[in-house]
Amino acid sequence: MEAGLLVPSSPSQPPVIFTQDDLKKIAAYKAVEYVESGMVLGLGTGSTAKHAVDRIGELLRQGKLKDITGIPTSKKTHEQALSLGIPLSDLDSHPVVDLAIDGADEVDPYLNLVKGRGGSLLREKMVESACKKFVVIVDESKLVNYLGGSGLAMPVEVIQFCWKFTAARLQKLFEDSGCVAKLRTFGEKDEPFVTDNGNFIVDLYFKESIGDLKAASDAILQIAGVVEHGMFLDMATTVIVAGELGLTVKNK
Repeated sequence: MEAGLLVPSSPSQPPVIFTQDDLKKIAAYKAVEYVESGMVLGLGTGSTAKHAVDRIGELLRQGKLKDITGIPTSKKTHEQALSLGIPLSDLDSHPVVDLAIDGADEVDPYLNLVKGRGGSLLREKMVESACKKFVVIVDESKLVNYLGGSGLAMPVEVIQFCWKFTAARLQKLFEDSGCVAKLRTFGEKDEPFVTDNGNFIVDLYFKESIGDLKAASDAILQIAGVVEHGMFLDMATTVIVAGELGLTVKNK
């Protein structure tokens, strides 16, 4: 795995204070440098990916990019891309994607990811598993020693039917890791969050590492009622990390 540090701040200048959103934007713009005219692009979802999609739209308007076909990973990104004039298609028409750009909620030292805290994990995984290159953009707060290590949600998309039964099985599966499974809700009334695919999300919270990620992935997917989980294992080819000292580019 290669890593390189780019755009360091000069010691002679006063430090520039970047907000988290500034860092996301810097990483997103760097990722778009990988885009070439004529590409089929997977367009990610979330606050970081939004900057990349905006930038692609801007370069198309300026004529610096041409003949781009975008495959959005959510209804929200679909609407954003349409508003920017990015031509869109789908995996049925383009089963091989040249490049996908998306954010992540966690990145471990081996470039495995947790995604889906925005709720679009299924479509993201479908598109990003079909691409030749997958560039992930994050700020340094997303780096963890092991997946689940942030203490934040590891999402699992489940069908609505008997979701409590499925959640209980998921929690029991990882009881040795201190797992707590919670239905994702939103709003003042705590209504269940519904994905673009009409499913619910059960968020798993771990106190300790879940160990072998491939074994954990297989075990989750074997539970009837589970549609997909938010572990993206061995999928990222490049991770761009924006931090206070500049950009770090990590390649598989």
